[in-house]
Amino acid sequence: MRYSALTQRIAGEGAAAWQIHDRALELRAEGVDVLLLSVGDPDFDTPLPIVHGAIDSLLAGDTHYADVRGRFELRRLIAERHRQRSGQRVDPDQVIVLPGAQCAVYSVAQCLLDPGDEVIVAEPMYVTYEGVFGACGAKVIAVPVRPENGFRVDPADVAARITPRTRAMLLNSPNNPSGASLSLLIWQELAALCIRHDLWLISDEVYSELLYEGEHISPASLPGMAERTATINSLSKSHAMTGWRIGWMIGPKPLAEHLVNLSLSMLFGLPDFVQKAAQVALQSDLPEVTQMREEYRLRRDLVCERLYGCPGLQPICPDGGMFVMVDVRQTGLGAQAFAERLLEGYGVSVLAGEAFGPSAAGHIRIGLVVDRVKLADACARIALCAVQLLQARSA
Repeated sequence: MRYSALTQRIAGEGAAAWQIHDRALELRAEGVDVLLLSVGDPDFDTPLPIVHGAIDSLLAGDTHYADVRGRFELRRLIAERHRQRSGQRVDPDQVIVLPGAQCAVYSVAQCLLDPGDEVIVAEPMYVTYEGVFGACGAKVIAVPVRPENGFRVDPADVAARITPRTRAMLLNSPNNPSGASLSLLIWQELAALCIRHDLWLISDEVYSELLYEGEHISPASLPGMAERTATINSLSKSHAMTGWRIGWMIGPKPLAEHLVNLSLSMLFGLPDFVQKAAQVALQSDLPEVTQMREEYRLRRDLVCERLYGCPGLQPICPDGGMFVMVDVRQTGLGAQAFAERLLEGYGVSVLAGEAFGPSAAGHIRIGLVVDRVKLADACARIALCAVQLLQARSA
């Protein structure tokens, strides 16, 4: 039987990146001791007040169709949260609630891009971006970033890739996988490019609450950018709510209206009880959220300290996020081969940098998703793997 061309456009290296993670799950199911550091799923439970918010909503009978845009009170809270953090004032009608940031990026791409349009994306990039833009027939123009520059984007490199077919750029700060964040100066230069060439900016800010160094800049707050920026965010990482599937887009009202039409065709809104839980998350002062953020910072510091100076390894300390990239090229293996050896021989599951783009070749991504005792154990295993590889080479 024949399948549509879409099935080819949404496949590729990004979709294949999870094979090592799937293998790790198989080994675990067989009883093998595997430390799973290959997926960005927090090991923390969702704070109980949020859970109780959903339970209370269910008991109250909130199991029917909800507003396709998202509950007004939730959109108001999102708009206020965005104003407090960025300084940009937005109306609740500029907010569309969607099932996760992943769905928000996909929906925005469908509403902004036509087949053949070019979208500039800094790489290494999150593994699903390739499929997202492939789904609408757009062409990803990758802007390589350099590990020696902390994986930060150089606006001059972006400018050099703008063509008459360029329609948008997507930037993720702090970045997944690298954890690199962009300074105000870099954002100002990128904003000037967007304005000069009449480009959309899709700003993926899902890790903005997990920034440990510097200040998060939401580019829609810069002069001339509000009308051309789609800001994407969610509660998945900041509130350990990955499985709840709730995120949002903030953008100009015409884009919000287009997203409503797309949601009517595809989603018809989120469950009311999930939205009620999100309201609790946004309107409550939850000490658990602060504690999670601090714990991620401590885990980052632990990994960087334990692996710094280890033969064959060079960690790159991230500004934020929940991952650490480690250069393994001195071991003599590529990142994929190193990751496979690490899993099969030492019981640690990480992703190879090549899954995120050529700029991350020779690097592995370590997820900060287990407690510090297990993370220290993982670091010891990674270091042992590297040392034994070097010993084998010199034998």
